[in-house]
Amino acid sequence: MYAIIATGGKQYKVAEGDVIKVEKLGAEAGETVTFDQVLAVSTDDGLKVGADVAAATVTATVEKNDKFKKVIVYKYKRKTGYHKKNGHRQQYTQVKIEKING
Repeated sequence: MYAIIATGGKQYKVAEGDVIKVEKLGAEAGETVTFDQVLAVSTDDGLKVGADVAAATVTATVEKNDKFKKVIVYKYKRKTGYHKKNGHRQQYTQVKIEKING
């Protein structure tokens, strides 16, 4: 059984027991979060989408909040002497999928 959820502007295919990294959520480690934007749920009967999964939810537990590896952004224009170096570390929340209700 798996579900497709949307969070942080992205879509994730998840199953019970999966550990995924999503855009930062406002939850601390150990808290329970519920994803209510479920796009599809696969069961033994087949794939449910649309109005069939309007009430479906996915429950997960927050494991940790952290940052990804630094990405270097380097801007350069030739012949003008212009160059600019910048770095960015995106924050994420690591969650473990506990239950798919749908």
